[in-house]
Amino acid sequence: MKRTMMSLIGVAAALGAVTGVAAVTAPGGGAQEAPRSSSRLPVQRSALLCPAPTSSEVGRTDYTAFAPKGAAAGADGKKGTAALLPAGTVKDAGGGTDNGKGKKGSGKNGKGGKGAGGGADSAAGQAVAPRDTKPVVPLQEAGKPVTTSTDSPDAPALVGAADGTLAPGWTVQQTTSVAAGSGRGLMGLSCTTPDTTFWFPGVSTAADRQDYVHLTNPDPTPAVVDLQLRGKEGSLGGSAGEDITVPPHATVPVLLSTLTSAPTTNASLQVVAREGRIGAAVQATDGKLGSDWLPAAADPSPSVVLPGIPKDATSVRLVALAPGESDADLKVQLATPTGLITPAGLESLHLKSGMTTAVDLKDVTKGEAGSLVLTPSDGGSKVPVAAALRVTRGKGAKQEMAFIPATRPVEQRATAADNRDKGSTLSLVAPEKGKDAKVKVTASAGSGGGTPVTKTYTVKGGTSLDVTPPTPQGLKGTYALTVEPAAGSGPVHAARMLSRPQGGVPAFTVQTLPDDRGTVLVPTAGQDLSVLTK
Repeated sequence: MKRTMMSLIGVAAALGAVTGVAAVTAPGGGAQEAPRSSSRLPVQRSALLCPAPTSSEVGRTDYTAFAPKGAAAGADGKKGTAALLPAGTVKDAGGGTDNGKGKKGSGKNGKGGKGAGGGADSAAGQAVAPRDTKPVVPLQEAGKPVTTSTDSPDAPALVGAADGTLAPGWTVQQTTSVAAGSGRGLMGLSCTTPDTTFWFPGVSTAADRQDYVHLTNPDPTPAVVDLQLRGKEGSLGGSAGEDITVPPHATVPVLLSTLTSAPTTNASLQVVAREGRIGAAVQATDGKLGSDWLPAAADPSPSVVLPGIPKDATSVRLVALAPGESDADLKVQLATPTGLITPAGLESLHLKSGMTTAVDLKDVTKGEAGSLVLTPSDGGSKVPVAAALRVTRGKGAKQEMAFIPATRPVEQRATAADNRDKGSTLSLVAPEKGKDAKVKVTASAGSGGGTPVTKTYTVKGGTSLDVTPPTPQGLKGTYALTVEPAAGSGPVHAARMLSRPQGGVPAFTVQTLPDDRGTVLVPTAGQDLSVLTK
């Protein structure tokens, strides 16, 4: 019986590699210890979800899909497929949300209104059928990006999957430019993988912000989701965020201010799928600072890294939460090009259990790009924390905001799609003093042509490095950046900033680059199951 069970365990691990379910990182963000007898194999299937980009009449969204080269063709010789399809949307005609429970909101703030119009497509609780089922940004080959654009204010959310050689590292970037209005600016998001739990420090339910969490279900069965908001005194809501049903292959946008009667500027959102799995991202719109996507932060961990604060940041706000049962005491350091420093007046940070803490770091970078590193004050604490930054560039009426959530280290490979000949900045940080990171950065072929270029960077332990990334020779179109630490390299975290000024506004967006989990460690089976039938 023991030998039979060991064989079954080996087969289960192998199935994890086939489906792409097996993880290559531990919950805290560190690498898993490799089994004594194992091999690293590419995943054979991966899934992505992109939320509905914008409802603005003056918005344009670019999608860029990419898969790095490297995976071998399957046993059947097929190279694989990768594409996204439009999802349905659950909403009311007033622009609010019914929260999946038939509770309509008004177009202004989602509370108490009835919504205008009507008809089956706008009825609360109904999934709006996509008008077009044509695949979006379908990939034909690894190593070459594919792009498409839309200026429709009704552009739907997208769900899809990749398999074969296109599954490992499959990345889709969604970049939206809004020319005017309260949501003006540049919004960027790396489309998310489905999961069951997400953390969003940095959300707001205050009057000057309109934050929607977009919940997207990639599967053929409904998902049931709970939303919980926490402010500086703890929980902010009652039952308004419970039992939200997300229909199959559909998305539900939920206005966060409808979940609480207490407007809160700095809050944290936890999203939990009790049934099924979802993708989640928060679209934040500020009346003065424009708009951007707030992606989920890395799973709570005792130490967190937030890479890629621009050198010209005029305001930086840290929002952090200790979600467990214990308080956390953190040492706050800024990794600069020359080393780790402690921001003036912030030698330590105390986080009360279950309560959100916000700290205004002002212009912490002082003209030098940097990355924030939070570690336990006593060095041995295991209390997990979640964190994110809201970063602002510009002054007065010419300000623009973006978000930087805590991110996992790059262990094998990470990718940033949608780079142009100008406007990209790559941030690399080696957060541990004495542990230098050596990183290979590859600029792919362009979507319209060009030859890949590779460059290697060394980041001294305890420092942060901002560079203008390499561009392909003879670039036409857009290209992708792939980041790969060398063997024996110290830990490294990465982010990419896109800067595309709009009429004097320093419009920008930052995407962190966690490991793409394109490979999994698969233990060698102890025994072939076929012997059990002999």
